[in-house]
Amino acid sequence: MIVYPAEHDRKKDSLFASVAAAAGGGRRLRIIPLSFRDFPETAERTRLALARAKRQPGNALTRRLKAQLLRGQYNWSRRWFTDHPEDVALCWNGLTGSRMAFMQGAADAGAARLYMELSPFPGRITLDPRGVNAECGLPRDPAPYRNWARDKADLTAWRRLGQDLTARPPRRGDVGQGEGKLPDTPFLFVPLQVPGDSQITLFADWVKDIPGFLAVLARNAHLLPAGWHLRVKEHPSARASLAGVLRDAVTVARGRIVVDNDTDTFAQVRASRGVLTINSSVGLQAFFFDRPVMTTGRAFWALPGLVEPIQSETGLRLALPAVEGLSYDAGLRDAFMTYLDRAYYPKVIEKDGAWSVDPAAVRAILERARRRAA
Repeated sequence: MIVYPAEHDRKKDSLFASVAAAAGGGRRLRIIPLSFRDFPETAERTRLALARAKRQPGNALTRRLKAQLLRGQYNWSRRWFTDHPEDVALCWNGLTGSRMAFMQGAADAGAARLYMELSPFPGRITLDPRGVNAECGLPRDPAPYRNWARDKADLTAWRRLGQDLTARPPRRGDVGQGEGKLPDTPFLFVPLQVPGDSQITLFADWVKDIPGFLAVLARNAHLLPAGWHLRVKEHPSARASLAGVLRDAVTVARGRIVVDNDTDTFAQVRASRGVLTINSSVGLQAFFFDRPVMTTGRAFWALPGLVEPIQSETGLRLALPAVEGLSYDAGLRDAFMTYLDRAYYPKVIEKDGAWSVDPAAVRAILERARRRAA
């Protein structure tokens, strides 16, 4: 049986129900129950889940209350999966707070787990036994992708996934997806991310956060070749404006940073000479436009050859003057993207406002999850 915390979103909940149906049944938890009988690992697991909570408590009292909630959720999950060893834990994202506590409990009980999240590709979903984003189970070595693709036909069919790629609709009036006029001068496109998203809070690495990333870019933009600039766009889903931070970056960079919040994200990718990002999915999606990519943060696709990982400010200072020669391994990209298309991301079917996942794909992934837990 699949056991999963409910999502208050019809499409997510329908995905969970379809995974449970493919697995032979499920238990939907309207809330994660609590247990206050501790295990030896409870205190440490509570501390980790609290440290990763998206909404950090504002004072000592709320912090204690939050810790008790996470403690109770971890204990319940561990006790449930210890008593029901054949059950499988499933949750959305699972990297922070209560969901992390739930999945930690299942892991410590030795249960199989499935982490779910939207895929960067249209019509696909992430369903991974190990985690999502930088904590997913994909190899971090190019060799397995090359070996897998060796006997595969048509390693360019993955490009069809890009035909339905559309930029996210904006949440704010000052960020758009319009047809803006783009310059003929060369630039690197810099798509910003939602500041509080787990991609940033957990995986931004040495730049720390969005303001830190922009400060590094502003300090070093002058190292770009003559005539080049960095073209920055805020994330269309970000609720709060970064206008002040961006204004400071533009001032420091003295004309080498341009903010364009109006033009369609993928139009800017297409017009660019490359993408520079922390770990935005736009970096992966830039493969559809045959653009080289530089990353400063952790991402499952930030492999040498696929992109140019930048691991320090010194690395950035060396890379910016050489951007005219920025390139990538086209054969590795074909192998990697074909693997994601055919072997990793299950297809999602949408009907009457509900989503479902291909049952055969679910059963194959579930088998891998059980082998991993064994």
